[in-house]
Amino acid sequence: MIRTGCSSPLVDRFGRSVTYLRISVTDRCDLRCVYCMSEHMTFLPKAELLTLEELDRLANAFIMRGVRKLRITGGEPLVRRNVLELFRMLSRHLDGGGLEELTLTTNGTQLARYAAELAACGVRRINVSVDTLDPVAFRLTTRGGDLGKVLAGIDAARSAGLAVKINTVALKGTNEDEIPSLIEWAHGRGMELTLIEAMPLGDIEPDRTDQFLPLSLVRQQLAGRWSLTDLPLRTGGPARYVRVEETGGRLGFITPLTHNFCEGCNRVRVTCTGTLFMCLGQESAVDLRAPLRASKEDDLLHAAIDRAIFLKPRGHEFVIDRGRAPSISRHMSMTGG
Repeated sequence: MIRTGCSSPLVDRFGRSVTYLRISVTDRCDLRCVYCMSEHMTFLPKAELLTLEELDRLANAFIMRGVRKLRITGGEPLVRRNVLELFRMLSRHLDGGGLEELTLTTNGTQLARYAAELAACGVRRINVSVDTLDPVAFRLTTRGGDLGKVLAGIDAARSAGLAVKINTVALKGTNEDEIPSLIEWAHGRGMELTLIEAMPLGDIEPDRTDQFLPLSLVRQQLAGRWSLTDLPLRTGGPARYVRVEETGGRLGFITPLTHNFCEGCNRVRVTCTGTLFMCLGQESAVDLRAPLRASKEDDLLHAAIDRAIFLKPRGHEFVIDRGRAPSISRHMSMTGG
């Protein structure tokens, strides 16, 4: 039975409370990472995107229903024009106690420009994607990216007082031998690092079976090098954490293929066009843009949100097989990280 009401908590059919919302503000990105995008992407017409005011209103509706963590994503969120205005609007929920955390995931290219302003808006920690510290490999993996710009952005973020967590997608034949040095680099600078398995989202030029590196194998190799202590920590996301005793730092593993993490899922995702995906690894979705624009009141919007939460599946359906079409046809940049 669907529960309605603009103040009732968001609880799905399996008893999971939805307290974490990820909102994509754009499908565009200034990089073209080989595991994320096709080299020649077709992006959405700007007219299809929700305005910043609509994104704010959408976030407000979820916060009214018990969402306590809000992550802004993309594409690359910081390439969205005037995106800092959205952060300024959303910061009122931090001041009022409705939100516990406002954060973002970024590729770091724009951080040198925006880090101080993000901190002023109440952002306290961010995730930055770094898959290699080799400038040549970085340029190849991102199809033209400048590692120096990203590292300068990370320095600017840390100088602004932001806690930085590094996200690294484990890629066979690309960075598997570099993972220990990435961990040492991050931990040596007081940053966490989370390893992520490549996910079958959207058509890309490489065969994903050539990219996929199971983190069960990576963890086994790291355990032969260091002492890994399991931690009970949960941060509202899918990562499972260990402490690397020799570095003193925290290491996360996000394993959608080798270790399904759906049983405790507390999150949903809204795209920049207002489509609500209840699961990253499922195609089912509910349109929120139409009810958002149909009325200045939010009754229709809340009814659509209720319908979506009722339809939230038990788990995802990620599979990587050679020659098989991706499990999910949309690209990660469309869904929002």
